[in-house]
Amino acid sequence: MKSSGSQKRRKPKIIPRPAHNVSRAEISKSALKVLYRLHKAGFQAFLVGGGVRDALLELHPKDFDIATNAHPEEVRALFGNCRLIGRRFRLAHIRFGREVIEVATFRAPADGNDKHVDVAHDHEGRILRDNVYGSIDEDVWRRDFTCNALYYNIADFSIWDYVGGVKDIENRRIVVIGDARKRLREDPVRMLRAVRFAAKLDFRIDAKIIEAIGELTDLLANVPAARLFDEFLKLFQTGYAEKTFALLRKHNLFAQLFRETDDELESDDNFLRFVTAAVRNSDKRVAADQSVTPMFLIGVFLWAPVRRLAEKLRSKEKMSESQSLAVAAYQVSGLQQPRISLPKRFTAPMREMLAMQPRFLVMKGKRALKLLEHRRFRAAYDFMMLRVSVGELEGKVGQFWTDVQKQDAQHRAASFQIGPKPGTKQRRRRPRRRRAAPARES
Repeated sequence: MKSSGSQKRRKPKIIPRPAHNVSRAEISKSALKVLYRLHKAGFQAFLVGGGVRDALLELHPKDFDIATNAHPEEVRALFGNCRLIGRRFRLAHIRFGREVIEVATFRAPADGNDKHVDVAHDHEGRILRDNVYGSIDEDVWRRDFTCNALYYNIADFSIWDYVGGVKDIENRRIVVIGDARKRLREDPVRMLRAVRFAAKLDFRIDAKIIEAIGELTDLLANVPAARLFDEFLKLFQTGYAEKTFALLRKHNLFAQLFRETDDELESDDNFLRFVTAAVRNSDKRVAADQSVTPMFLIGVFLWAPVRRLAEKLRSKEKMSESQSLAVAAYQVSGLQQPRISLPKRFTAPMREMLAMQPRFLVMKGKRALKLLEHRRFRAAYDFMMLRVSVGELEGKVGQFWTDVQKQDAQHRAASFQIGPKPGTKQRRRRPRRRRAAPARES
């Protein structure tokens, strides 16, 4: 499907409110406020993208992006709680407490005409900057997939469908708008987005996208590492990590993000079981509304490369296992930065978590007891239990550390073989007799 001039002039299929299931009850009140105010001010205002898609699928949408013919400065003039962001794409962010509603101006094709001065591409065709504004009829061809190109019109609550997105949602397909190779070159992150949506929605990826991914995976190296970290969070922290992990590996995309990890996965089945168990556990935590932190999965993905390097360090220098793991974690996470920029607030605790692993093998003495008070104990314990679950550590190690967390102080001291066993009488020590001082000579 190419975005030719005739397609740009194509009229949308307008689905009236009685013919679809998108209800305003599923749209956040903040997004509705923005839509209504734009409409009242005389602008077109549409909910677009994942919010419409998820509402059609009855998935209770959480993201609410708005498209309008109002320019960013005009949006800012309407909302005192608005700020403009972005150089690559100029956007308006309207804040309601902790909720942010993103408003984008309709964009036109960047065809290189002189009047389109705010456009830039790199040598591979990736869009570096694009602030060419247009109409909704042009904007639709700039979107990535048909399922994300549906517009919910606040004026009459209809859905505008230019590219057959409703049908592709019904058929559960991820279909790119336009030529797959060109669209993935424009933004290589679309390869990751295709996988993410396929995992989240249980859709199949169209064959043309798969073919293009097979040829263009190396282009992810041109994407800023900080942007890939943001995408990493969406891939692995939203409840579909296990499916996402499998699809990324199937399409050779995981190797573009974690090269050293992928090499270890290819050669170590036990490490593959370990990582699979971790992403599955992450999904369970999200489903149970429990907290998840990127630090944990980063540590999981880097564990095998870190262990391998730690062994080499110990063979060359005299250092403890904990010390070698800390040094190796620092070096391996440093090697990772050009691909995915891992913030220090995550890599620092990750290094502590990995360096603590040998300490779980020591189960007696005051120093072992002190481990329970470490600020990273809970994360390190969960990591250790994953290792137990795949047979990397003996079950009795996990059982010991699970039990001692439930014990009172007296029984815990006994478990660590500190002091007398509970229920035994402690022998009273006789006070030492003071030796009489020798008599002084007069």
